[in-house]
Amino acid sequence: MVRGERAGDLPARSRPRAVLVSLRPAQWTKNAVLLVAPVFAHRATDPASVARALLGVAAFCLLASAVYVANDVADREHDRIHPLKRRRPIAAGELSLALAVAASAGLALAGLALAGVLGKRFFGVGLVYLGLQVAYTLALRRLVIVDVFAVALGFVLRVVAGAMAVAVPISNWLYLCSLLLALFLVQRHILAEYSTPLLDQLITVLSACSVLAYALYTLSPETIQKFGSDRLKFTVPFVLFGLFRYLYLVHRRGAGGQPELVLLRDRPTQVNLAAYVATVLWAIYL
Repeated sequence: MVRGERAGDLPARSRPRAVLVSLRPAQWTKNAVLLVAPVFAHRATDPASVARALLGVAAFCLLASAVYVANDVADREHDRIHPLKRRRPIAAGELSLALAVAASAGLALAGLALAGVLGKRFFGVGLVYLGLQVAYTLALRRLVIVDVFAVALGFVLRVVAGAMAVAVPISNWLYLCSLLLALFLVQRHILAEYSTPLLDQLITVLSACSVLAYALYTLSPETIQKFGSDRLKFTVPFVLFGLFRYLYLVHRRGAGGQPELVLLRDRPTQVNLAAYVATVLWAIYL
């Protein structure tokens, strides 16, 4: 490859820019789920809890970026022949292999060090998350169905980590809803192994289960007693709209490969999320 050029005949990026792209900051939005447990545990108005939760988000951003860089190192040869992935800095030759490996190791150590500040339990969840990602890269992503659960488990671990950050127990409802929603959102290249009818059936089952589980949670006596009202039921329409909108974008605009970009680019999804958060805060805190 001629110096000053990269895959796709686009101008080469500077080294700092190439490093930033390899960290995939757009995917850091996934780590916002660490805030779910603190919000539903009445900790959103406690400055100390908010600080710990945000520290947890930062730790997982570092850990996730370490994984992204490591994956790009492992997949560099395959990425070079992919029409889109060949533009990734490591595949395009904009980052040396040595620098990429050092960056991944440094990010992982920094993420674990930050996780350690939040306690042994949070550190343990971070370590399990890293182990899961390594297993996914080496083997799990090649196993049909197992790959889906492996990716979904990564989201569930984030939710668990959010609870650990502020030292609150994770409810069975939160665990169930996060697992079902994560399975619904999972989209990866290995899904090409599945037939379209099978995918449609899986999506139908998971979307129905996700909505039903969340609706039952908002109406359960345990939830009503905890928050002192049944107002959380008014958030169900926003959950339905979010799922319907996502399905529309997947089937009509092919947005399923990168669900994090839906949140960053789709205005109706952003407005719906803002309305959902506002309604949750009203239902729980006012």
